This record gives sequence, C-alpha cells and structure tokens, in this order.
Amino acid sequence: MFQYSDQKYTDVNFGTQDLRFGELINCTFHRCSFANGSLDELTSMNCRFIECDFRGAMLNGSIHKESAFENCNFSGANLFVVKFDACKMTGSDFTGSTMDGISIIQGDWSYTNLRHARLVKQDLRGIKFHEADLSGANLEKADLRDCDLTMAVLAKAKLQDTDVRGAKLDGVDFKSFSVAGMRMDREQTVLFAMSHGAKIK
Repeated sequence: MFQYSDQKYTDVNFGTQDLRFGELINCTFHRCSFANGSLDELTSMNCRFIECDFRGAMLNGSIHKESAFENCNFSGANLFVVKFDACKMTGSDFTGSTMDGISIIQGDWSYTNLRHARLVKQDLRGIKFHEADLSGANLEKADLRDCDLTMAVLAKAKLQDTDVRGAKLDGVDFKSFSVAGMRMDREQTVLFAMSHGAKIK
C-alpha cells in the first residue's frame, strides 16, 4: 500500500512497477506509460492523466473519483469491475478492453472510442457521450436516459430494450442501427421519423 499526493510526472514509465492497492490523490501524469502494469484495486482521486498509455494494463477493481483521463489509450486493458465516478474520459481509446462489471457514474465520455464495447444492462444515465464512437457496441437493456449522445456514432450497435428517454440524439444517424425494442420519448420518435424522410407538421 502506498500513497502519492500532489505529485507531477512527465514521460515516466510506471509499467514495470507494482501499483496494486495504491492511492493517488491530486496527481498529474503527462505522457506516462502504465502499459502492461499492475494497477489492481488502485484508487485515484482528483488526478489528471494526459495522453497516458494503459495498453494491456490490469486495472481490476480500481476506483477513480473525479479524475481525468484525457486522450489516454486503454487498448486491451482489463477494466473488470472498475468504477469511474464523475470522471472525464474525453478522447480516450478503449479498443479491445475488457469492461465486464464496469461502473460508470456520470462523467464526460465525449470523443471516446468505445467500438464493440460490451455495456449490457449498464446504468449509464446522464453521461456525456458527445461524438463518442459506439459503433457495434452491445448496449442491450442499458439505461441511457438523459445522456448526451449528440453526434454519437451508433452504427450496428445492439440497442434491444435500451432506454434512451430524455437523451439528446441530435445528429445521430438513425438509419445505421435498429431501433427495435428501444424505449424512446416523443421528441426522439420525431427525430427518427424525420431521419427517414417524414415531414412533421
């Protein structure tokens, strides 16, 4: 068990260090590498990770509260039962990462790459997914109420029994995915109809 507080790191390789069960508070990491590292059950609070490399890292059971992961690479990372609470994840890439049991509470996930992510039955209410790439993602039975999905890419996403009531869907291409079983509100059904050429008076 260790604790780093109010530290700043640039271009440091943490991938070879054992960071399990550690605590990071008010730290900033710029272009640091955690690739293939052990970060199981790590806790971060009010930290900033900018352009950091988490490829292949083990983050199982880690908890992150009000931290920012801006333009970070999580490709192939293990995010099993990770908790992101009110975090800023803008521009980060989650290609091929394991997200089973993940908890996402509020936060800004704009411009993230979540292609083919498995988010079945997830409670994602109120999260900002502005221009996020969710193409091919499995969102069946997920709760997306009141999310900001403006300009989000949902091509071939699985949305059976997904609840999107109250979510912002402006600029979403409704022709690129099936709405069968989706729970939509009146405003969204109008957007859907207009995208298919209907004239609403």
